[in-house]
Amino acid sequence: MDIEYKVNEPVTVDQFIDLLMRSTLGERRPIDDRECMAGMVANANLTVTARDAGRLVGVARSMTDFHYACYLSDLAVCRAHQRQGIGRQLLAVTQGRLGPRCKLILIAAPAANAYYEHLGFVNNSRCWILARDSRIHGSKE
Repeated sequence: MDIEYKVNEPVTVDQFIDLLMRSTLGERRPIDDRECMAGMVANANLTVTARDAGRLVGVARSMTDFHYACYLSDLAVCRAHQRQGIGRQLLAVTQGRLGPRCKLILIAAPAANAYYEHLGFVNNSRCWILARDSRIHGSKE
């Protein structure tokens, strides 16, 4: 298998949704909300893709300043291509694009904790999430 990795190669919304459905990430992403999915694709500023014979088989989608923090929003590899090092290589290419002090940060699904630990990530319990329908306490909006 000859996997081709590219940085910031255009990915269509249909390709992205198809990959998420072929991976385990489709269960946790709003794949039925095309507008949201289009925004996710359009607004990532660091996307690394993996293609097998031209077909998208993996993606690492991030938002970063390239100097201090890189937030990895999605790491998806289709089920048929998992356990072949594609996710690891997507992360390595992503990290290779970052400055020497830039941290790679992500929120993992519980089932993926062992995977990230195996790759050298360190668990950090200080993550906080505010749902979109929640309001900032004490705000006037």
